[in-house]
Amino acid sequence: MDYESLVAAALSCGATKATVIKQESIVLSAEFRKICENNGCGNYNRCWTCPPFDGEIEELMEKVRSFPHGLWFQTVGEIEDSFDFEGMGEVAKTHAQVCQNIKKNLLPLFSGRTSLLGSGGCHLCEKCAKRDELPCRHPNDIIYSLEGSGVDVYNTTKSTELKYINGTNTVTYFGMLLFED
Repeated sequence: MDYESLVAAALSCGATKATVIKQESIVLSAEFRKICENNGCGNYNRCWTCPPFDGEIEELMEKVRSFPHGLWFQTVGEIEDSFDFEGMGEVAKTHAQVCQNIKKNLLPLFSGRTSLLGSGGCHLCEKCAKRDELPCRHPNDIIYSLEGSGVDVYNTTKSTELKYINGTNTVTYFGMLLFED
C-alpha cells in the first residue's frame, strides 16, 4: 500500500489529519511511565489498557522500535473552553471510535505485523471493568496507550506537518498504527 492511500484511508476512518513517519521520528521515553504512575488521569491501576497492566515500559518501547513505520494520526475537536472536561471526554470518545475504525478497516490491509496505539485509556466503556475487578468486556478491541508505551507525543509530532496544539478551544488526541511494509 502506498503511503498516500494509507493517509487517505485514515482520513476516511474519521481522523482529522494523518501522515506516515519513519521509526527514527518516533520519540520514546521511559519517563512517561512515571507520569502514569503519578495517576493524574485517574486510570493508573484502574483500567486494563493502562499501566501497570499494559506491560513493562522497556518491553513496550522495544516493541514500538521493532516497527519501521507508523501511521501518525490525530482527532481534533472543538470544546467550549479549556475547562470543558465534558467536551474533552466527548472528543476522546470520538478518537476512540476513530481508532476502532482504523483497526477494523486498515489492519486487514497489511500482510506483516501491525500494532495500534491510541490516546490515554481505551474509552470503549463508560467504566472499565477493572474498577470492579472484572475481566475486560472487549478484549479483542483493546487499544493500548501511546504514552503508556513510552511515546513522547509532543516531540514525535514536532517532526511532522501535524500540530500538537490546534488553536483556541480545541483538544487534540493522537494515535499511531505501527506497521511493516
